[in-house]
Amino acid sequence: MAQPPQPELRLDSDAGAVFVLESKGKWWHAGFHLTTAIVGPTILTLPYAFRGLGWILGFFCLTVMGCVTFYSYYLMSLVLDHCEKAGRRHIRFRELAADVLGSGWMFYFVIFIQTAINTGVGIGAILLAGECLQIMYSNLSPSGSLKLYEFIAMVTVVMIALSQIPTFHSLRHLNFASLVLSLGYTFLVVGACIHAGLSKNAPHKDYSLESSSSSRVFSAFTSISIIAAIFGNGILPEIQATLAPPATGKMFKGLLMCYSVILVTFYSASVSGFWAFGNKSNSNILKSLMPDDGPSLAPTIVIGLAVIFVLLQLLAIGLVYSQVAYEIMEKQSANVNQGMFSKRNLIPRLILRTLYVIFCGFMAAMLPFFGDINGVIGAIGFIPLDFVLPMLLYNMTYKPKTSSLIYWINLFIMVVFTGAGIMGAFSSIRKLVVDANKFKLFSSDVVD
Repeated sequence: MAQPPQPELRLDSDAGAVFVLESKGKWWHAGFHLTTAIVGPTILTLPYAFRGLGWILGFFCLTVMGCVTFYSYYLMSLVLDHCEKAGRRHIRFRELAADVLGSGWMFYFVIFIQTAINTGVGIGAILLAGECLQIMYSNLSPSGSLKLYEFIAMVTVVMIALSQIPTFHSLRHLNFASLVLSLGYTFLVVGACIHAGLSKNAPHKDYSLESSSSSRVFSAFTSISIIAAIFGNGILPEIQATLAPPATGKMFKGLLMCYSVILVTFYSASVSGFWAFGNKSNSNILKSLMPDDGPSLAPTIVIGLAVIFVLLQLLAIGLVYSQVAYEIMEKQSANVNQGMFSKRNLIPRLILRTLYVIFCGFMAAMLPFFGDINGVIGAIGFIPLDFVLPMLLYNMTYKPKTSSLIYWINLFIMVVFTGAGIMGAFSSIRKLVVDANKFKLFSSDVVD
């Protein structure tokens, strides 16, 4: 079997990884990291995803993709445990894939997919945080002159400062706060949607799909890609690497914590939002609660608190997904200058992380496509990494008999979601091209 780059944790050859991915965590710390990586403000996009699926198919896809991702993450943790017991503790997704599959190109394929996911999430987090600031500003000063890109610049400055938090493990307390915030704004948004749906200014409830059959198909696959992005977590091996060895069994407990939060938040947000606004749901349900052509549909204090909670959690999400990008950059730099990422040498780390955050902020300001970005990331990033690769890794590692049920379950999931990913990529990119006519560079409005 071809050998990937060596995963052993040696400070002289792998200083960036040792520094960023400290292995000191408990199982509940993994639960905090997982929850922050999955349960984010993107759940406010779920009513928009239901818009392209309807009630029955929406519930079906949400439930199936929840079950499949829990199963796939559990399988991946078993593969990581197996490798660790064999003396090969992998701390990166790309090295795990290359080791198990024995292919050098797989190492670079995973790097490409992970980089696309982490950069896309970083851009999306900064964009949505800037939009939250804009929502607050427009309510406090309706005739104000500040534009969306100016709020994005403010968020970028804050993210530059926070990016200097040294290691993934250092985020454990911040990610616990993130878990609490996700529950907080979900309950606030659910209450606001129920209030909006019952108010005298409630919009007409229309749950019908698009009239054209081809449009319905494209919208359905775009919605599936969005749900995949919402459930996605392309950094599970990196999260498991933060656990103090041995990691056996700890990730399962972390997953149970994470999916308990998912059960509460995902269903309540999707049901209340789609019930209140139907096929008029915005890609950010907060915008539906505050229409441009009428009064706010929920108490200002409720929406204001929800916006603040969302804004604070977005900072944590941006930091979590940026950690893998930082590890990649700091590994390469540390290989050139051994030991440069010691805790006493902060300048190289500060420069690299600052440049990365500035790039994400610039892209967020230049191309404000929130719903479309979610769909593309889900189709080309999260579906192959979270819905296909874990099953392949498990079958290659444990080699279940071809007559066994688990072999055929894994094969079925891989085939179905490979097809869904291809169709989702096509439909999401198509929508991105169609929506390109609706915006200008550095627009002050986020395109659905």
